[in-house]
Parts: sequence; structure tokens; C-alpha cells
Amino acid sequence: MALAKIVYASMTGNTEEIADIVASKLQELGHDVEIDECTSVEASDFEDADMAIVATYTYGDGDLPDEIVDFYEDLQDLDLSGKIYGVVGSGDTFYDYFCKSVDEFEEQFALTGARKGADSVKVDLAAEEEDIENLELFAKKMSEAVEAI
Repeated sequence: MALAKIVYASMTGNTEEIADIVASKLQELGHDVEIDECTSVEASDFEDADMAIVATYTYGDGDLPDEIVDFYEDLQDLDLSGKIYGVVGSGDTFYDYFCKSVDEFEEQFALTGARKGADSVKVDLAAEEEDIENLELFAKKMSEAVEAI
């Protein structure tokens, strides 16, 4: 089956949990999954995967987390044509720019030539039952997109 590479940034554990939910569903669907914290991998690692997935939180009032900025910047230099991408993340609706980092990663992925496999999923703080369903649906759509190639 296809290889899904999931890279995440998590401060409180919420985004790591989101990444784990997506990973579990993709494994259930028969895919190989590698999941890594963003400081332990390079953006170029996505070149070896069929599905490139980022799970990130948004810090403060719309900022990328410090630990994922280098990964984000390196992503723009890649040619991921033929790959499927997706972005999920957590944020806090208290702030004006809810989950802005998710949107920024979507824009960055679009520059790589990769094709969007599923609509992004944005979670307010921790994943609850409806969020889990949306994350599992995200994984299913990513799976369908990669199988259609």
C-alpha cells in the first residue's frame, strides 16, 4: 500500500493526538504510516512518501510554531508532483486567526506541485467525538485520493 508520512508540531499534546488519530485510520485502511515530530525530520522526507500530511497547531494570534518554521520554509523548495497532501491542526477560537497555521501549510503545499487529497480539518483545542469523525473522514479521503493515482 501507499506510504503516509505525517509530520507534527505539538505543544500541549493536542496536535500529536490529532496526528495519531489520522495515522491510526490510515493504518486501518491498510497504509504504511510514518509519524514524526517536526524537529526530527526534514521536509525532503516527504519525497519518499505517497501522502504528505502536516499536523500543526497555531501559536498565539496566528503564528506558526517556532519549531516548525524551518520545516515550513524548506517545504517551498520541494517538487512533490505526484504526491497527495493534507493538513490538519489545532487552534483556539479565542484568537482572531483560528488555525491560521493550517491555512499557511495548505498554501505552502500548493507551491510544491502536490495535489490536495482532502479538505483540512481544524480542531478547537482537543479532539472531541465530532472532530475524531472528521479526522477519520480526512484519512479516508486521503486514502481514496492516493489510490486514484
